[in-house]
Amino acid sequence: MVNKDNINRRQFLKRAAGLAAGAIGFPYVVASSALGKARTIAPSNRIVMGAIGIGWQGMGNMRGFLAKDEVQFVAVCDVDRNHLDKAKKTVDEKYGNKDCATYDNFRELIARGDLDAVCIALPDHWHAIPVIAAARAGLDIHGEKPLSHSLAEGRAMYEAVSQYGRVWQTGSWQRSVANFHHACELVRNGRIGKVYKVEVGLGSGHKDYAKTKDQQTLGPPPENLDYEFWLGPAPWAPYCPARVHKNWRWHLDYGGGRIMDWVGHHVDIAHWGLGLDYTGPVEVEGWGDYPKEGLWNAPTEYEFTCKYANGVQMVVSSSVAGGAKWYGDRGWVYVNRGSLDSNPKSVLKEVIGPDEIRLYKSRDHLQNFLDCVKSRQLTITPCEVAHRSASVGHLGQIAMALGRKIRFDPDTEQILDDPTATRMLGNAMRSPWHL
Repeated sequence: MVNKDNINRRQFLKRAAGLAAGAIGFPYVVASSALGKARTIAPSNRIVMGAIGIGWQGMGNMRGFLAKDEVQFVAVCDVDRNHLDKAKKTVDEKYGNKDCATYDNFRELIARGDLDAVCIALPDHWHAIPVIAAARAGLDIHGEKPLSHSLAEGRAMYEAVSQYGRVWQTGSWQRSVANFHHACELVRNGRIGKVYKVEVGLGSGHKDYAKTKDQQTLGPPPENLDYEFWLGPAPWAPYCPARVHKNWRWHLDYGGGRIMDWVGHHVDIAHWGLGLDYTGPVEVEGWGDYPKEGLWNAPTEYEFTCKYANGVQMVVSSSVAGGAKWYGDRGWVYVNRGSLDSNPKSVLKEVIGPDEIRLYKSRDHLQNFLDCVKSRQLTITPCEVAHRSASVGHLGQIAMALGRKIRFDPDTEQILDDPTATRMLGNAMRSPWHL
C-alpha cells in the first residue's frame, strides 16, 4: 500500500484523478490534510499551472490565477511572440525571477510533466485539440466559453474530460455572481409560477470593431506571429488583420459571431434557471442576416427559437435586451450584468428557504476551480454543462444557415431526418490536425 506521506502532492492528485476516472460520476475527495491549508501553502505544494493562449482574455485569466497564493505559474504558450514576451514578463515580475518558460507549441507545454493544470484561452477553432490533449496528459483545465467550435467537437471534449477524470471549469463566470445566482434560484423555486418561455439577448454582431479596408488588406503576416500555426485546423486563407486577434470571432471558420461569443454566458444562465443543464432543445428554427460583402461572415442580426421536451421555448435574439428573462404564469424575472428585475417587484424580496432548491454557490470563479482541483469535486461550470449551453448556439447556426426547422434528439445529440444538417454538426479539419 502506498504511503501517502511519502509521495508529493502532484503525484497524489494524479493518482486521485486516476481513481476518479475509473468511477465517473462519483467525486473523489482528497483529504485536506494531504493538501495543506489554502493561503498558507508552501511553494512545493502549490497548484502548478501553465497558460495556453495569452492574448486578450488569456492574459486576464492568467493575472487572476497569479493573484492566488496556492498557484505557481511556470510556463506560457502563444503563437504570437509579443503576447508571449508580455506574459513571461508578467509572471517573472510576480515571482521576482526569470524562471517562466515560454513555448510557441502547446504540445510542448502540455508534455512538461510537472503541471497540475492549464488555463486555455484560444480562438474557438483551437478549443478542442489542446483541451483533449491536456485531458489525456492528466491536467485539469480552465477553458473559455463557448466550449467548442462545433457540436461534435464539444461532445469530444466533455467525453475526454470525463474519461480521464479531469476537473474542468468554463469561463462562464456569471454563475459565480450573486444576482445571476439569485435570479436562477427564484425561477427554479417557482416564484413566477410555471415557466413557459425565456428570452436570451446576446446583442448584434461585429459592431465592437471597425470594419475598415485596412483590416482586410492582404499581406504577409507580422514576424511576431506564426500565422500558419494560428490557422491550424481551419481552412487555409491569406493573412489579413481582420482574421486574427479579437476579430477572428466574426468569421465562421474561426468563431461564431456574437451568438457563440455570448451563448456561454446568457444561454448558460437561462439553462441554469430552467434546470436544463444536461439536455438540449428538440426543435430549432430561425433566421440570420449575413453580411453581403467583406471578410466577416457571421450573422449581424438574428433570431432563433428553441423548443424543449417540456414545452418551454427559448428565444435567442439580437433584438431583445441583453441577459436572460424568464416568463412564468405569475410574472417574470430578468437578469443581466449589474441588473436584476421582476414583475411583480415583490418577487425580488423573496427568500429562498433551507428546504427549497439551493443552487451551487460560488463567489470567486477562479477560486472555485482551484478548490475543485484540490477536492476533485465538480466545478460550478463543468464541461458537459458548457457543452449543452454551446450546443444551443451551434444548432441555431445550423437552422439559420439552412433556413429551415431542425429536429434534435438531446439524448443521442443527433439531428433527425436531415442529412445535410447532420453533416454540419462537425467541421472538417485541415491536415495534419484531428481530434
